[in-house]
Amino acid sequence: MGQDYDLICIGSGPAGRRGAIQAAKLGKRVAVIEQGRIVGGTCVETGTIPSKTFREAVMNFLRVRNSGRRRGRGDVRPAAKDLLKHVSDVVERETDTLEQQLHRNHVDVYHGRAVFTDAHSIVVHERARTERLRAANVLIACGTAPAPPPDVEADGKVVITSDQVCDLQSLPRTMAVVGGGVIGIEYASMFAALGVEVTLIDKRERPLEFLDREIVDELIYQMRSANVTFRLGEGVEHIEITRTEPRRAAITLESGKHIVTDLLLFSVGRMGCTRELNIAAAGLNADERGRLTVDPEFRTAVPHIYAAGDVIGYPALAATSAEQGRLAACYAFGVSNDGMAEHFPIGIYAIPEVSMTGATEQELTKARVPYETGVARYREIARGSIVGDESGFFKMLFHRDSRRLLGVHIIGTGATELLHIGQAVLKLGGGLDYFLQTVFNYPTLAECYKVAALDAYNKLSICTSVSESGVLRRAG
Repeated sequence: MGQDYDLICIGSGPAGRRGAIQAAKLGKRVAVIEQGRIVGGTCVETGTIPSKTFREAVMNFLRVRNSGRRRGRGDVRPAAKDLLKHVSDVVERETDTLEQQLHRNHVDVYHGRAVFTDAHSIVVHERARTERLRAANVLIACGTAPAPPPDVEADGKVVITSDQVCDLQSLPRTMAVVGGGVIGIEYASMFAALGVEVTLIDKRERPLEFLDREIVDELIYQMRSANVTFRLGEGVEHIEITRTEPRRAAITLESGKHIVTDLLLFSVGRMGCTRELNIAAAGLNADERGRLTVDPEFRTAVPHIYAAGDVIGYPALAATSAEQGRLAACYAFGVSNDGMAEHFPIGIYAIPEVSMTGATEQELTKARVPYETGVARYREIARGSIVGDESGFFKMLFHRDSRRLLGVHIIGTGATELLHIGQAVLKLGGGLDYFLQTVFNYPTLAECYKVAALDAYNKLSICTSVSESGVLRRAG
């Protein structure tokens, strides 16, 4: 007969887990199916948590190295095992926390591969054991996997994907990163900070085109200063691994250039993990990258089947995926809500850190929205000197007429934490006057909001004065 559930979540990552717990809070009978080794999905096992823990280990090494440099010990390279030993500890603790959350909310967890047999029935294959489940509603939150490299297999030693970074046994001397998306940029900057000679290859002329252009320019400048070579507008024609020891990756670019490197990280997008689900039996189809299409309520073409998280595409962030999963569960059981917030935070955990919310200058210019910028630099902020970051850059965008906040863009220490003040003001419809009237703790990086607001106020005052004198006239 099998088990009957009100909701089955395929995947225990941010979307699946949050959706399951939300449904359980509504008194529903819920199950989660996880194919991976541990609860938490890719986010916990190989993605967000391991990569951010690795970054923290790199930052700790830099702090120690820079302190040692003042004492004449600045050329020490860390061992990979020393950098990565904290990763497994954090993953284990996070897994325990998530398992306890699901258990506390009486969510049944099945470990195995989920396969649809019809729109309401799922078989779970777990080693020699098979479970048959039925559900009134299904949430597909199976996540994504790295797109495989062409020509060669990702062996985990010479050619790797982002899922294999934290399994490295040693640090390379040279490294090529193919793909200038968020993951590629993050790992390129981390390895460069460790003294690895990094070459980043991307077909696009500019990476991270969704970010404010000024922020991207600053990021590229700082990464180049850290010994990252950018090969932009360059496609990869062929990859092979040399036969002689030590084995290395030989890359031929479409322009005819050749790059030989100790390690190649292939990071050209991710594919939705829908191929093995047999979604056709449920009446669904995925696109060429394995992603599912949903409506504003996260319903697929089959009304009782929902999808959330990376498998539905942009923005594919852990934070937004979790909220999508929660909202999908609410919609499934008729719980009213306001839907996804318009302004969500984007965080890029490169070195330096980047974060943004709201509109970019390019978007406002294209839409012909009149705006003014307010800028603060970490070197002008006492806290910037205290933490040793004099290159941090902070920018807010305000509507020239209403003075409403339109966007916040930050590169530097603590950017992903600092952003949330601006996100709250943006959500509440606040603007310049709030920042002018508010007192921020001193010395903190939050003082950037005050300094940037005063900068914008001064610019607007000059424009108003000039306009009133008759020198400046509106076009049109």
